[in-house]
Amino acid sequence: MVLPMLFWLWLLLLALWGLGYWPWLRNGLVRLQKRLLPKHPRLALWLGRMLQLGPSPLYLNPRLRYRDWLYLSLSLATLSMALYAWPPVHSRLAWRMEIARTWLRMALDPVENTNPLAARPTLAFVSPTATASATPSPTPLPHTPTPTPQASPTPTLSPTPTPSPTPLPSRAQVPPMPRWTPQTVNNCGPATLAFYLQWWGWKGTQDDIARIVRPYLRDRNVNVEELVAYVNEHVPNLRALFRVGGTLDVLKGFLAAGYPVMVETGMHLDRGYWPNDDRWAGHYLFVTGYDDNHEGGAFLVQDSYYGPDRWVPYDTFDEDWKAFNRVFIVVYPPEHEPRILPLLGPYRRFEDSRKIALEQARRETEHNPEDAFAWFNLGSNLVYFERWSEAAQAYDRAFALGLPQRMLRYQFGPFFAYFHSWQLDKLQAILDYALKITPESEEAWVWKGWLYYRLGQPDKAVEAFRKALEINPNSRDARYGLQFLGQSP
Repeated sequence: MVLPMLFWLWLLLLALWGLGYWPWLRNGLVRLQKRLLPKHPRLALWLGRMLQLGPSPLYLNPRLRYRDWLYLSLSLATLSMALYAWPPVHSRLAWRMEIARTWLRMALDPVENTNPLAARPTLAFVSPTATASATPSPTPLPHTPTPTPQASPTPTLSPTPTPSPTPLPSRAQVPPMPRWTPQTVNNCGPATLAFYLQWWGWKGTQDDIARIVRPYLRDRNVNVEELVAYVNEHVPNLRALFRVGGTLDVLKGFLAAGYPVMVETGMHLDRGYWPNDDRWAGHYLFVTGYDDNHEGGAFLVQDSYYGPDRWVPYDTFDEDWKAFNRVFIVVYPPEHEPRILPLLGPYRRFEDSRKIALEQARRETEHNPEDAFAWFNLGSNLVYFERWSEAAQAYDRAFALGLPQRMLRYQFGPFFAYFHSWQLDKLQAILDYALKITPESEEAWVWKGWLYYRLGQPDKAVEAFRKALEINPNSRDARYGLQFLGQSP
């Protein structure tokens, strides 16, 4: 954190004022006034007035005057600001200040309904049929994988991936990490990716990653796409990929072959951060082993929040993993690709993993129609295949069943579905909810921009895109939105 130049000028003025309290300086100015008085009376008079208005040593004026109290107050405030800006202090206090602000904000405007669609605004907008020929329809968030533009496909659903022909061993564990370092605040993505890269011999830290993918302290989310892009663009000797719809056997296959895996899951916080906080959050884990005989079967994970070498039972692991469509990340040196591809099996192509995940979610909604995460995953996978109306219906069901308060901090499929199906009242409702929970969500501000675009308010759209860019200057999505509207980032 760099203090602005005006602050340093203010600090200099206070320091010069404070010099007036030094007896030797005041006595020197008094002597100078006496020497000036015979030949330069006006200058001596001006100097006398300055001595009268300025501070004076306490031995001359035991009672502090109002200007002395003002000086002391301003000095203490300025020194407090300077101390707060000092990096070792700022890193320890900033997040506590943010927690206090969040608690106060949510206490004044509490979350009363977990279904953001319960009360939707009435929006006036032009029918899409009336503007189809005049208004271009953008494809927001270009980093999200999308298929080639064709008519909405009906995918041929792949069966559940078959296990490897070679039976998996009952236990496997990769060599340990060089070191474990706890995450900084809201930094589990960069911290966990740092574990992974350091395992391969990388010399950087979580802060190096955060400076690129999360430069703003209050940005609370880093997507898997951003983490994968960081590896592919900033780490020369390593490559990364991610897939969805994984299974426990897929993870075991990588571990048995000597490759760790990174996953995104749900977690339950050890404390609440606002009144009525449901304490659910997204989290990344670095998986380094498994043991079928450890308390009925468990994965060994390196957890940047709770600590190293944690054993998580298979059932718990899969239930938390389901909240994020069972996404997994694999990092490897390019020369290891001939070994990685066979381990991916039916997940070799990203689109095939989406087909697997779609069928996986469909089966789970049929098995348990009250499973909100399954319905949410169904919607997310339908979004990939541009089946917007079906996806919107799946999301409607997920919201009605009840999702965690922070869900829209991490996953944005509903924004796609309601935007492209022209259900702008629902898009407005979930954006308002998302920004209420996370005001500094760059993704929500990007979609706020696209909503304003749909509503025919380009000036507000530009403001929203610029807000997203302010939160994350590296946001490709915000830059794309501005460029689409003919604005420079």
